[in-house]
Amino acid sequence: MENEKHHIVPYRTYFYILAALLVFTLLSIEVTSIELGGLTVAAALLFASLKSFLVLTYFMHLKFDKPYIRIMVVFVLMIFLAVIIITFFDYFFR
Repeated sequence: MENEKHHIVPYRTYFYILAALLVFTLLSIEVTSIELGGLTVAAALLFASLKSFLVLTYFMHLKFDKPYIRIMVVFVLMIFLAVIIITFFDYFFR
């Protein structure tokens, strides 16, 4: 633990990430007022994915972690996506 490099992220970066998260939140709220049909949910999920990427990258410091931790996070997200897809297949083909 003593030999690890520590990273220092300036407060300005956190401010920009906070601003981006607020903008994506407002956009995901506003997209519900626009009549897009089935694309409304897809747009809201896209904004949620972008927000989760920002949180994972900067607030959870995955940008600065070792590569094997990133691989584990991607693996868990792939399992989560597979479970969601299987659930939708079950729902659509009943």
